[in-house]
Amino acid sequence: MTAREVLDAARAQDVMITAAESCTGGMVMAALTDIAGSSAVVERGFVTYSNAAKREMLGVLEATLEAYGAVSEEVAREMAAGALANSDAGLAVSITGIAGPSGSEHKPEGRVCFGLAKGTKVQSETQEFGARGRAKVRAAARDHALGLLLKALSQGA
Repeated sequence: MTAREVLDAARAQDVMITAAESCTGGMVMAALTDIAGSSAVVERGFVTYSNAAKREMLGVLEATLEAYGAVSEEVAREMAAGALANSDAGLAVSITGIAGPSGSEHKPEGRVCFGLAKGTKVQSETQEFGARGRAKVRAAARDHALGLLLKALSQGA
């Protein structure tokens, strides 16, 4: 799976893409926009590292952040829905996680939550990449997000 495959699938379906990224800090959008011609399907990206940015730019509810924490599927879903609502894109992916080097018993290093939104459909999942180091967790999260986009486009989701 490559960023080019995501772009080709989005172009074939005339679908614009957006991303709301926390722990990856824009790596998904960088992977897509590294490819010439990506402007045909890349609408915009949101780097919302802080909780304030998640609230202000994406409309993530303070109550959700307080109840579940920033690294949760609940927040990932609100991030994806917010990215879609605050863009002209038709498909949004979100990423929030703990890249490391720290973590906790309840939220270990390498835990990353993803959201995917199209229309009124929003889904989420959690991946445990393990304590393999910050750079490797971030790269794995980027690649997984690209895979989610490609899968959604392949299914016509």
